[in-house]
Order: sequence, then C-alpha cells, then structure tokens
Amino acid sequence: MNNLISNYFFIFFFFTYLTWSQSFSEKIIFTSSNPYSFSEIISNSEFQKQDVFGQLVVPTDTLNPNKKYPLIIGVAGSEGWKNHHYDYLKMYQDLGYATFELNSFKSRNIKSTVGKQNQVTVAAMVFDAYKALEKLSKHPLIDKDKISITGWSLGGGVTLFSAWKPIIKALGQSVNFASHLAFYPPCFFDFEEMSFSDSPIHILIGELDDWTPAKPCDEFVKKLAKSNVNITIYENSHHGFDREGELEFNENGYSFKDCMFDVNTDGDILMNYLNIPMTNPFLQKIGFLFCVERGVTIGGNKKARNKSFKFAKDFMHKTLSQ
Repeated sequence: MNNLISNYFFIFFFFTYLTWSQSFSEKIIFTSSNPYSFSEIISNSEFQKQDVFGQLVVPTDTLNPNKKYPLIIGVAGSEGWKNHHYDYLKMYQDLGYATFELNSFKSRNIKSTVGKQNQVTVAAMVFDAYKALEKLSKHPLIDKDKISITGWSLGGGVTLFSAWKPIIKALGQSVNFASHLAFYPPCFFDFEEMSFSDSPIHILIGELDDWTPAKPCDEFVKKLAKSNVNITIYENSHHGFDREGELEFNENGYSFKDCMFDVNTDGDILMNYLNIPMTNPFLQKIGFLFCVERGVTIGGNKKARNKSFKFAKDFMHKTLSQ
C-alpha cells in the first residue's frame, strides 16, 4: 500500500514538473559492490559496498501517465562516455525509449581504464548493471519486462557476460534483461560452461579490430550455436567504427589479438599456458605478459556507423516494442 501511494505521488509531481520544464531526467543512486572476478560473484563472496549512480532519461514528447516505458541501459567502454554513445541514447529517446547512462567509472572517481583494466573490472560492472536493473525495474515509469542492455568495448563485455547463466543464477535475479546488444566486446574467452541467456544477444564488431578482435567473437557465436545469439562483422572497420572522426593510434591500449583465456565453471579466468586464475591485479599482470601487446587502432567508419545505428534501432524495436 505504501509503495502504491509513493508511486502516485511520484507520478503527480513528475507531471507537475513536466508542465514547467517539458523534460525529465533523474539521477538514480543504488548500492553495488566491487568484485574483482566472476568467481567472486558466483561464490557469493563478501564485497565492500559501493554507491553507483546513473542518469535516467524518459522521452517527454511521448509521455503517457498510464504507460510504462521500455528501458535501455547503456554501459561505456574503457575511455568512459563518449559522443557516439550519447548519439545512440538520443536516438533511443527519440524513438520513445527511456535510457539509463550507467556511470561505473565516475562513481569510483575513475576517468579511464585504458591500459589499467583492473581499476574497474568487468565483474564489478556486471554487478553494477544487475543492481541498476533491480533498482530501475521498480521505477513507476519503467516496464520491468522490457529492459535491454547495450555497451561498447569494455561495456560490450559487460553486455555479453551479463548473459552468462552462472552469473544470473548466482545473483538470483527476479528480473532479467530482455536483450543484449554488444558493440565490439572482448570475446577472447573460452567458457567451460557455454550456458547463456535465452534472451536475444547480438554482437556488432569491426573486421579489422585489433583491440578486441572479431575472430573470437565469430567463433564464440558458432560454438554457442543458439538461434538467439548472432553477430554482424563490418568490413574494413576498426574498434570504435561507430565514432565520428579519423583513425588514430592509442599507444596505451591493450591489444588482445593473440590472446585466448579459459574461463572455468567457477568463473575464474585462467592464464594462458599456466592455467592459474587471475584473481588479483598482480596475477592479471603476469597473465597478460603471455599474449598482450600495447598499441591499438581506433576510429570511425562512416558506412559501418550508419549501418550500426540502423541495426541498433531495429534490434531494440524487435526486442522491446513487439
């Protein structure tokens, strides 16, 4: 009863606010944690609590007091939120979707993790994403059954690995993502347990990507062999093909083109050759010595950018609007 009254008050003040501003954006804060690895999530380890925030935007031109809106949660890459990420969010808003800009980095006072991937781990960001899902699924304007996740590069990895069933099971989610759209994610992981969500999963990646190469993603999709998991590889395209601007060389970025890490059923990522779990920054540094190189190419491809925006539009319509 108290929740019902709170929702009515929220909607009343919300629409009163809109009559003056004709816009709605709300900072959402929730409690997350800082697991270093997937194995810590799966084993239900004790984590230090971490406040995380993000920005919810509801498209005011389509607001209806009797409607709950589909939501798209966005997860940025190692460089943090960039213009092309916001271009997607704006497109989604114009199409009538609510969006949520997840700020895993800013919440931890981090600007970038390029070349320092252990500052905010994929596991921590997956945990953030699910805590955001849990929080937003209870929002009075959000349709809890129509929440998608999308992300770029590191955020693409979060998008992809949030569909791994051992993590979903460990977190005991009452709601799950309706779809997963991953842009150039790290796919250089061979999962001992190839068990992924039945929700639609799609990977968009560039043929020439030397940061998170396309071949492991293609092999991942083929190995999984599920009708709900697919991939699009854009010709003559590098990492960040959906950006605007010329190609540039980032000397600090890790190139994983020669890497392939095993992931066991406990969620441990193992070093090449030694099969030792990389469960802390020191062990990860040793593990990277076997295959990682510094220096990657990143930049836009106009044709691939246009195609990816159209694909994203159609994918969200298919998985959230029907």
